[in-house]
Amino acid sequence: MPELTTMTYEVTGRVARITLDRPERGNGITLAMPRELAACVERADLDPAVHVIALAGNGKGFCGGYDLVDSAEGTMEGLAADAAPQGSPLDPIVQARNHDPGATWDPTVDYAMMSRNVRGFMSLFDADKPVVCRVHGFCVAGGTDMALCSDLLVIEDTARIGYPPARVWGVPTTALWAHRVGPQRAKRMLFTGDLITGREALDWGLAVEAPPADGLDERFEALVERIALMPVNQLVLMKLLVNSTVRAAGLHATQVMGTVFDGIARHTPEGYAFQQRAAEVGFREAVRERDEPYGDAKPA
Repeated sequence: MPELTTMTYEVTGRVARITLDRPERGNGITLAMPRELAACVERADLDPAVHVIALAGNGKGFCGGYDLVDSAEGTMEGLAADAAPQGSPLDPIVQARNHDPGATWDPTVDYAMMSRNVRGFMSLFDADKPVVCRVHGFCVAGGTDMALCSDLLVIEDTARIGYPPARVWGVPTTALWAHRVGPQRAKRMLFTGDLITGREALDWGLAVEAPPADGLDERFEALVERIALMPVNQLVLMKLLVNSTVRAAGLHATQVMGTVFDGIARHTPEGYAFQQRAAEVGFREAVRERDEPYGDAKPA
C-alpha cells in the first residue's frame, strides 16, 4: 500500500477504518485520494480479520468535494500537486491535463484522468466487504461520490448533502444518484444543485439513520459493530447479490457517460465563464456568485 497522505487506515477488531484526513481543506479530493482509497479498500479486503469497512472524515465535515481552488483559478496543477510525482504512472496523464489553457481540450485525456478517479471511488462499491459511511457537517460535490459508492450511510440529521456543481462546471461521474434515490428525486437534486439535510436523506431512503450530532458516533458504531458480528463469507455473498441488481441496470455504461459529460460541463460557454470568473475573483467568490440566485450562497 502506498504511503498515505490524504487519509488514515487502521483496524480495530473486525472493523477497517478509513478516515479522510485533510481537515484544513475540508477533506478536499486530490488525484491522490481515490488512489489511496482503493489501496486501503484492497488492504481491508485481503485481511481475513476484517468484516466491515467504516468510512469517515476528520474535521468539520465529511468531504467538500474536489480541492478546486487552484484548478479553477488556473490549471489543474493544484489538484495534481501531491498525486503524481515525476515518473509515477499518473504523471503522463497529469502533464497532458495541465496543458496550455489556450490549447484545444482533449476529452480523451480528461476521461483518462477522471475515469481513474471513478475507479477509486467505486472501490467502495466493488469491495468484497460492506462499507458503512459516516457523514457529518457536509458532503457535497465529488464528496458524494464516496458516500454514494458506500453501501450504507449514517448521516447527521442537520448535515447537508448534494451536488451543487450541477449548476455549472460538473456532472456526477459515478452516476449513482438515480440508483440511490430514484429517477424523480435524482432529477430534483440535479436540476437545481440543491442540498438536502440528513433528515431528508433518511426520508428519501438515501440514509439508513440520521441521528443528531451528539448521537452520531453511537449510532454509527452500533451499526458497524452489528454488521461485524456476521460471518465474513455471508457478508460477501449478500453484497454480491444486492450489487448485481445495480450492475444489471447498466451502471457501468452510465458512469462512462457521466465521466465524459463531466468533462464537457467544464468546457461549455458557462463552464469557461465560471473558470474565468474564478481566476478573476477567486474560486470561493465565484461559487458564492453561482449559488446566490438559489438563496444558499455562503460568504466567500
